[in-house]
Amino acid sequence: MRVYAVPAPRTVAPGAQLADDRVDGDMVLFQRRSTGGRRPVTARQFAADVRSLAAGFLSAGIRPGDRVAPLAATSYEWTVYRRLRAALGGRVGYAISGGAPLGARLGHFLRGIGITVSEGYGTTETNAAATVNLPHALKIGTVGPPLPGVEIRIADDGEILIKGPILVQGYWRNEQATWESQTADDGWLRIGDLGALDEDGFLAISGRKKEIIVTAGGKNLAPEALEDRLRTHPLISQAVVVGDRRPYTAALITLDAAALSSWKRAVGRPEHAGPAELRDDPDLPARLQTAVDEANTAVSRAESIRRFRILPVDLTEQNGHLTPTLKVERALVHKDFAADIEEPYR
Repeated sequence: MRVYAVPAPRTVAPGAQLADDRVDGDMVLFQRRSTGGRRPVTARQFAADVRSLAAGFLSAGIRPGDRVAPLAATSYEWTVYRRLRAALGGRVGYAISGGAPLGARLGHFLRGIGITVSEGYGTTETNAAATVNLPHALKIGTVGPPLPGVEIRIADDGEILIKGPILVQGYWRNEQATWESQTADDGWLRIGDLGALDEDGFLAISGRKKEIIVTAGGKNLAPEALEDRLRTHPLISQAVVVGDRRPYTAALITLDAAALSSWKRAVGRPEHAGPAELRDDPDLPARLQTAVDEANTAVSRAESIRRFRILPVDLTEQNGHLTPTLKVERALVHKDFAADIEEPYR
């Protein structure tokens, strides 16, 4: 029997039941402690909390028969979780994330330790946020519903289209770019990102349209989803999925320096050995293969990573392979590591 930790139930003070009260027509079930006092929790908000908790269980692999223990009763709360909250000041309960994908696993983890992160989405063309998750309307793994006055729809090819007063009028002294970014329908702007809207209007981002990989077999693949899953492995620092006009998908992987040192001590490898010396060590690729196998569970067989190559150096902002917002400079990576990209296809 496996044991999982979940947030401990909060104590509700006597007399806090407010069944006859309503907020925007929604029944208030109880009050929850928050900064500056208490706030009402409605039936709709409580249902969203339950759905998010259930999604976290499924993401963690919980199965029928597994035991779920209150977080306060576990050693993790005392040894890890409270220290993480203390590093953020000790009182933070909510945060907003944007600029780069948070990742569903990290979102569920943070909520599990008592910090709810509301992920949002916007671009330069939208003058900051276009969507955002709210405390009472939150789905981890999405960037939330559109803000008031903003409309979003998905084009036939999966591209996100946005309409509303937040949009810029055009690109400065670049009429061609302005014309290309607009749809035939008045007011809609092509953003360049790919995504999907669920039945409740929450937007999920799947990648950049210009970064779509088209294999030799004609299969379209957005690489970011695979890369994000690969980066959850402790040994992996960065991952770049390749395969454009190739017979199958492969990946370039860089190693986390601290995790690599721990691995070398654990398996008795020389401390001075670097990725270039260790990438042909059979034990290291075998360890990384578990991360590849896990990432492949999110895609079809045709989209899955068949082979990977460990790069001799990490991708960093200092060497130009990452942007200041830690996005991969794919063109430069393809240029600098052309020989490594060829290796998985030999």
